Amino acid sequence: MEHKNHNQDQNEEAQEDLVFFVRIQYRRNTSWQGTIQWMDGKQQMIFRSALELGNLINDARKKASGTTNEVASGWKDKESAS
Repeated sequence: MEHKNHNQDQNEEAQEDLVFFVRIQYRRNTSWQGTIQWMDGKQQMIFRSALELGNLINDARKKASGTTNEVASGWKDKESAS
């Protein structure tokens, strides 16, 4: 009999693929600046550093799995995105 705990169930649900299109426009101050487009979320954001890019990807992962609140997420709801 296989037994899974609650965290394993959440991790398996969050394993869906997220697709992004990242355009690096500038490389200044030893970091990247550009745009990231979340294809499934149909949204685009500007980032000013590689750290901010990573944070946007992490926020999208949390938002897709439903584990984030609106205040912490940099991505807007699909309904409010234009």
